[in-house]
Formats: sequence, C-alpha cells, structure tokens
Amino acid sequence: MSLFDGEPEGPKGTPRTAPLAERMRPRSLDEMSGQEHLVGPGKPLRIQIERDDSGSMILWGPPGVGKTTLAKIIAETTRASFIEFSAVMSGIKEIKQVMSSAAQASEMHSRTILFVDEIHRFNKAQQDAFLPYVERGTIRLIGATTENPSFEIISALLSRCRVYVLQPLSEVQIAGLLRRALEDKERGLGGLEITADDDALEMIASYTSGDCRNAYNTLEVAAQLAQAGARHIDRALAGEAVQQRVLMYDKSGEEHYNLISALHKSVRNSDPDAALYWLARMFASGEDPMYLARRVVRMAVEDIGLAAPEAMNLCLSAKQTMEFLGSPEGDLALAEAVVYLALAPKSNSVYTAYGAVQQEIEQTRQEPVPLHLRNAPTRLMKELDYGKDYRYAHDEEGRVADMDCLPDSLKGRSYYKPTQEGREKLLAQRMEQIRRIKAAKHGES
Repeated sequence: MSLFDGEPEGPKGTPRTAPLAERMRPRSLDEMSGQEHLVGPGKPLRIQIERDDSGSMILWGPPGVGKTTLAKIIAETTRASFIEFSAVMSGIKEIKQVMSSAAQASEMHSRTILFVDEIHRFNKAQQDAFLPYVERGTIRLIGATTENPSFEIISALLSRCRVYVLQPLSEVQIAGLLRRALEDKERGLGGLEITADDDALEMIASYTSGDCRNAYNTLEVAAQLAQAGARHIDRALAGEAVQQRVLMYDKSGEEHYNLISALHKSVRNSDPDAALYWLARMFASGEDPMYLARRVVRMAVEDIGLAAPEAMNLCLSAKQTMEFLGSPEGDLALAEAVVYLALAPKSNSVYTAYGAVQQEIEQTRQEPVPLHLRNAPTRLMKELDYGKDYRYAHDEEGRVADMDCLPDSLKGRSYYKPTQEGREKLLAQRMEQIRRIKAAKHGES
C-alpha cells in the first residue's frame, strides 16, 4: 500500500505524490505558524502585505522556516504573478529573459513578484542585473537567504530592499504542525488513519532544529514505517524515522543525533580531545554551524552552570564570531569554546534544581503569592494587607531578612544544592552564611 493511497489530489493542483511539506504549505497568513513578530495581527509586515505596499525585500533565516511560503502568500494576497527563480540554476541570461517578461507585464498593469531562492549564491554582476528593474518597480524582488545579507548581498541592492529576519520554529510549534498533518485528510496524512503519541512528535520536532520541512519529511518516513506495523507512531518508531531521515541526508553518512550526543557527552566527561574530534566530525559532515553554536551554549548552561559562569559568555562570543566570520574561519571559535567547556569545572545543580521546581509545579496546586510579597500600589490593596510584614533586605543586618518567600505549603523546600566545584563552591559558602544569618535572627525573635 502506498503512503498516499486513497488520498485526494492536493489543493490548487498539488499532486498527491508531492512531499508532505509541499502539500501542507500554508496558503494564507492566518495558516502560518511562527514568525508572529513579522506577520502576526497588527505587525508592520502583515499590514503592508494586506495593503499591497510591501515592496522588495530580503527574507533571512535558516532552512525550513517559511521563506518560500511567505513569498507565495504575498503573491497570492496581492494578486501578483509569481515567478520562482533559483540562484543555483540560473544566470544573467535567464535573469534578463525574466526581466523582459516582467517589463511587458508591467506595461499591461500586471504586477510581478520575482522570488529568488538562495539569492546569496548570485555574484555581484548577477545581483547588479536586478537593480534597474527593482528601482523602476518593474518587479517586486523577494530574495531568500540563509546567509547574513550584510555580507552576501551587494549594498546597492540591499539599500532598495527591506530585510526581514525569520526565526526557527519552536519545538512546540513544529509538534503542533505534525499533529495537524496527521489529522488533515485533504492535504496531509489523515487518510491513512495513523495515530501518534505526543512524545513521539515532540521527539521528531526536537531533532529538526526549527526546520519544519525536515520535520514533515521525517514524519513521512515514520508514517511509512507505521503502515507496516500497528499504524501507530510511538517514541521508538519516531527514533527510527529520525535515524533514517538523518542518514539519508547527512553528508558523512553518520547519524546526526549520535554525533551531537557524542560531542555533548565528551564535553561533560571533561575529554577535550574527544570533544574536538566529534566537533570536527560534525563540521566535516556538513552540519549547520549555528546549530552547533546553539548546542555549545546549551552545554555551558546545562553542564558547566555556576561552577564557571563565564563559560556562557565565552560560548555566546564564539557564536557571534561564527556569525561574523562564517565557516571555516569561525570553526576555530567553536573549537576553543568546546575545549574550554571540557576543561571547565562541571555542575548541573541549576539544571537539576530547575527540573525539580518544574516537577513541583506540576504536582502541587498553584499556591497564591503570600500577602507580604505582594505589591500594594492602591489603598484597597493595603487595606487587604498586601505587602504587610514585608521586610526590606537592604535595611536588615547582613542584608538578609528572616522572611519566608515560598508559599506556606512549600516552606522549607530546597531545590538548589550547589556543588563544591569551581565558583559554585563560593556560592555554597554564601548559602551557608545566609542560612546562619536567618537562623540567628529567628532565634532572636
């Protein structure tokens, strides 16, 4: 049985054999998930699109976040002709042919949107060819790029376009889109009647780095596997689909998530040589440098923590260096960060404490904020004892007041337990000092 057996042809002539990502492509601004900072209700770009005065623009963002989709929606909303152009496949000859057709259409009062995918791949001469047509308004140029436009787009063209930055979709957003695709009988996989656990879809979402297209492709693999079994996608099957999807596209033939796991665990185990090796392997496989930069920052937060709080700043600086220099020059900055993390003192105490707090919130009722911790900006609030018995720490001896700040049912809870590693040893000493001050004041009262 084919994955698409029994499914209708997609909307607007989209063939039923088209990839799921193409069939599920949003058709309007209201269908878009993510990019609320650009196209949410009342946002400037949305208003411009709805008023048909968006002009030429550059859409900058990682793969699979909706650059092509947004361009098509703009064309549909503004009733303009849409010409899709690939910077990989086209040269100046093709550009001139398209521009000539657009000029003829303009004379007949027909507007043309020229969408150029991967516009950063055009050289200076090719980009120059767009200038007169953009200036005259013969076309509305929408360029899509994964690279920093400041470095990849000529200044003359950049000055005539607005740059909009698209962000990776969150894991929650991607998981929601996957659920919708499973249930959509018109465009998605609903006709297959396959079910899925939430944690399975969350797993797929977590491995896509905000790339919705990649998530849809992985879901298709999972659906194919499910058809051969119980027609249900659980976490184990999702893991198999992720592995197959990554192996299919990873340039080194290695599993993406195994490599990042090896890198993370080598850092955690204070092995700089192994950490450098796995980092280099990921670069060699063609991994997105910014994905690696984000994971390195996460390592600083999760495994180094307050034992060496400067690690986070160092990793963020490495990320900025990578953005500024690009690869391969910026690779060394991440290598330095990885070596530093491997050799730094380790602590996951904040990571553990925060997890304990989250679990506490899930398992206990939502306690009201104690009255003495509430602000009392109005007379009524004061009459209701808001802020009563609050003690201002700066006026207290040792700048510590003998005052409980947790709800009554949670008094005495201790979530954060510092280690004796690195700087955290000093925090442990400070916590003990605070405990003694409070105990002494409690005894006096």
